[in-house]
Amino acid sequence: MNISTVGIVGAGTMGNGIAQACAVSGIRVVMVDIAQAAVDKGLVTVGKGLDRLLQKDKISEQEKAAALGRIQGSTNYDELKAAQLVIEAATENHALKNKILAQLDGLLAPEVIIATNTSSISITQLAAVTQRPDRFVGMHFFNPVPMMALVEIIRGLQTSDATHDAVKDLAVRLGKSPITVKNSPGFVVNRILVPMINEAFFVLAEGVATPEDIDAGMRLGCNHPIGPLALADMIGLDVCLAVMEVYLEQFGDSKYRPCPLLREYVAAGHLGRKTGRGVYHY
Repeated sequence: MNISTVGIVGAGTMGNGIAQACAVSGIRVVMVDIAQAAVDKGLVTVGKGLDRLLQKDKISEQEKAAALGRIQGSTNYDELKAAQLVIEAATENHALKNKILAQLDGLLAPEVIIATNTSSISITQLAAVTQRPDRFVGMHFFNPVPMMALVEIIRGLQTSDATHDAVKDLAVRLGKSPITVKNSPGFVVNRILVPMINEAFFVLAEGVATPEDIDAGMRLGCNHPIGPLALADMIGLDVCLAVMEVYLEQFGDSKYRPCPLLREYVAAGHLGRKTGRGVYHY
C-alpha cells in the first residue's frame, strides 16, 4: 500500500509529534482534534519542534516551510477521508478510544488502515470495535516522537500480514526502527518500564532515598539518561497510573498494584511537567 496521507486523531503531545515526523518525511498529514484551540496548540508545537531542527542544521528554512505546508489541522473528521492510514492518538482511556475508533470505522473507506498509539490497551479488543479487524494494528510511538527511534508494531489476533507490513514500512520511511510485538498488556517497553517507575514511587514512599538520589542512582548505576521519577513527570503521572491499573486488571497479579503515593499525586493534580508539578516542580 502506498501511504501518502496519514490522518491523526489527537493534536496533543503524541499526535503533534507523529504529525511532525510524518511531515518532515514528506508525508501529508491531516491532524484532527475536537477543539480548534487544541489543533492550534498542536500546530504551534510542531512549529517549535521544526525550529529546533533548524537551529541544529538538521533541516533548512525551505524544508521547514514545506513540512508545515504538509500539515492540515481540523476539527472535522470528514477531512480524514483523504488518508490511507489513520492513527488514533487520543488520551489513554479505553471508552474514549472505543468511541473514536467506531466513529472512524464508519467514516473511512474499507481499505483504509486504522492504527492506535495506545501504550497499554489490548489491540485485539480495540480492533473488535471495528468492522476491519484485519486492517487494525498498534503503532506505538515514544515521546518525544521526533527524537525517539523506536516504534512498536503490535499485532492483534486479527491483524493481517499486509497491514503489519504497511505500517512497518511507514515507520522505516519516518526514520524509525520498528519492532514487531505480540498483543499483550504494555507490549514490550512499557511492560518493563512502567512497573519500574511504580517501584521507584514505592522506594520514595518508604523514605529509602530522596527523589534526587533515586534518580541519580538509576542514572549513574544503570546508565539511564533520565531517572524514573523525572521520567514519570515527563510521561505524566496520570498516564503511569492508568497503565498500572490496566496491568493489574489484565494480569490479575498484585505485583502490578499502583503505589498509593502515585495515586496521591494524581489525586492532587500533580501530574508532572504538563501541570508544572509532579514529583518535581517545574
